[in-house]
Amino acid sequence: MHHSKITSEVRRLIADGTVVPAHPLALKADRALDAVHQRALTRYYIDAGAGGLAVGVHTTQFAIREVGLYRPVLELAAETAAAWTKRPLALVAGLTGPTKQAIAEAQTALGIGYHAGLLSLGAMKSASENEIIFHCEAVAREIPLVGFYLQPAVGGIVLSAEFWRRFALIDNVIAIKVAPFNRYRTLDVLRGVAAAGALDRIALYTGNDDHILLDLMLPFDLRDHDITKRIYFRGGLLGHWSVWTASAIKQFEMCRAARGKAAVPADLLALDARVTDCNSAFFDVANNFHGCIAGCHEILRRQGLLEGVWCLDPAEGLSSGQLQEIDRVCNEHSDLSDNDFVTANLEKWLA
Repeated sequence: MHHSKITSEVRRLIADGTVVPAHPLALKADRALDAVHQRALTRYYIDAGAGGLAVGVHTTQFAIREVGLYRPVLELAAETAAAWTKRPLALVAGLTGPTKQAIAEAQTALGIGYHAGLLSLGAMKSASENEIIFHCEAVAREIPLVGFYLQPAVGGIVLSAEFWRRFALIDNVIAIKVAPFNRYRTLDVLRGVAAAGALDRIALYTGNDDHILLDLMLPFDLRDHDITKRIYFRGGLLGHWSVWTASAIKQFEMCRAARGKAAVPADLLALDARVTDCNSAFFDVANNFHGCIAGCHEILRRQGLLEGVWCLDPAEGLSSGQLQEIDRVCNEHSDLSDNDFVTANLEKWLA
């Protein structure tokens, strides 16, 4: 499917920028899919005001593919969303693996009704940038693509600005999630997209959970032959936004309102550090992100949106000291939570 076939409302939503939470996986204690809490999470994100859902991505756990849950989880999110709201939602499916697998996943997602695929390149670590571009072109012939620059600490690979220029030349690319957790590599993506002349077609979404609000509010000036191009991130597709989502959407709107202003309020600039502090605990930065999924699960468990922090891999859980860090940020930044919103709506989401 070419991106021109996406409904105009959804295409505009993606292009203008929105909040897209990375959807977690709800499991029972025996690590079977917990459909009740999985549906509740989808309803939570919709009622919080998210403009889209990213399913089958890192936060959903790549291992869903190994246990036969890729299609069921994508179907459950799409069906729940369709039954819960009539407003436009951008449905983004995670795509991973070598070319044959990624194409098969793209076809599955498209058949279910997803609008785009977030293409993870972790399986291409031994490939050259030429080979990776050929891979991306092949998958883009099946479904509109959201590029994904994932940080190496959780399976990503380092890519050059020239790679991102060539990637941006692929006509069926509609957005890029920029998540290297690195200022230099973030600029490489922006330089590449600008050099390809693709800024009008490709929406830039931050995935830098360590720099969320500053990415969303500040301009990026790029210089080329004495000509300045001013670039903004349009939205975010974030694992961090899988928790405290209602508050995150308010923060996003504040950042969007601040763009282009001569001055940004100091309190809004300072809020970035507080959000980053929360992320350090949720994502287990002290242990090189080992507990990044379980940490988000813990917040959702406390709110009643999950029954436990279980991951498909029994070895993937909270790290030593992480629970204490989560306690700390929940206490110090309690005003950033959406606990009251969840409490008021949890019963209907679980119904």
